[in-house]
Amino acid sequence: MVEKENVLNDHKLHKGKIEIVGRVEIETKDQLSTYYTPGVAYACMDIKENKDRVYDYTMKGRSVAIVTDGTRILGLGKIGPEAGLPVMEGKALLFKKYGGVDAFPICLNTTDEDKIVDTIRNISPTFGAINVEDIETPKCFKIADRLRNELDIPVFHDDRNGVAVVTLAGIYNALKLAGKKIGDVKVVVNGAGAAGIGIAELLSYAGARSICVVDTTGAIYEGRQENMNYMKEKIAKITNLEKRHGNLTEMVVGADILIGASTRGAFSKEMIQSMNEKPIVFALANPEPEIPYNDALEAGAFIVATGRSDTPNQVNNLFAFPGIVRGLLEVRAKGFDEFMMAQAAKVLSKSVGKKLAKDYIMPDPTDKNLIVKLAADVAAEITSAAMQHGFARVNVEKEKVAREVKESLKSYRKMEKFIGKR
Repeated sequence: MVEKENVLNDHKLHKGKIEIVGRVEIETKDQLSTYYTPGVAYACMDIKENKDRVYDYTMKGRSVAIVTDGTRILGLGKIGPEAGLPVMEGKALLFKKYGGVDAFPICLNTTDEDKIVDTIRNISPTFGAINVEDIETPKCFKIADRLRNELDIPVFHDDRNGVAVVTLAGIYNALKLAGKKIGDVKVVVNGAGAAGIGIAELLSYAGARSICVVDTTGAIYEGRQENMNYMKEKIAKITNLEKRHGNLTEMVVGADILIGASTRGAFSKEMIQSMNEKPIVFALANPEPEIPYNDALEAGAFIVATGRSDTPNQVNNLFAFPGIVRGLLEVRAKGFDEFMMAQAAKVLSKSVGKKLAKDYIMPDPTDKNLIVKLAADVAAEITSAAMQHGFARVNVEKEKVAREVKESLKSYRKMEKFIGKR
């Protein structure tokens, strides 16, 4: 358990968790002339002739912007852009350590949707991808969707896309152990924020035919009037096609899978006991799940997953976002789709291998070697999927991508050791 005083002292000691480090030396006049003036003008004019050459000559092809307005930082809520900066720095560090991606935290001093979209559009020439992070719903959906339509680079929303990929991977393995098929099961998702909506979207794409999303008002269905928004109306078109009404307790009766992207205490033992045989429970609220791991097992859950690291089956975004974004950057992607996310989920699900068991449906996040391999495998699969679906500007070999990711992560580990000795 981390102590507040130790955390604050550590942050103060390092004055942030990331820094910019040069990739070339400037020790001679020739080097100065090459990397700055006058030599750099050749690169500038070459890019002017063909904008895509910016990927060849600059950091664009390995960089992502992490953008927030500070309105939904972790479980802390609307705490502002300055208070959100430590989180964005931490995310940038994970991108580098587990994906070899240079990520830049950008905390905006506006909560206006149009201004956020304008700002991201205007800075987009610098980056190969955009990661929208910790922005309140439903605004985050509109921002991401608008940018995807306007930009020629991928716009990734980790709360929506990353959580969905990791959850689908876990569901694949849980269903394998339960002897059930995704097209036959009844799924209930509690929570209609970014994570809940994203999970429902990807499960639907993967073949789940019976999904019901529940919010504080009850089951979401097409035509519901109360407490609806842009994304709830969209998700209502592909879920709960029977237009069932009722609260979570009523919807969960007979369900095979119960997924929480909501709040602590939202699930009860009685709910789990009302589910179908071999019930699968993903209680993903952080830091406290919808129901404690052991309570869910005592209630008869066949498999339980949470977002916590101190119980088995941790559903951790770390398994997904570094490798996904690295893969998108490798092919200089123009965007991405559900097919690419589903392919990443399959890679993650297979990574547990012969260890697959009721208490091991997800990889171990503390196994650093496994995390590196996952990042390489996911990046390679994303590059392949991007080329298949026409999102790639360049074609690359999967095997080459996997090798390069592993090498870049090894290099970063060596740099970490050097930094630690300073």
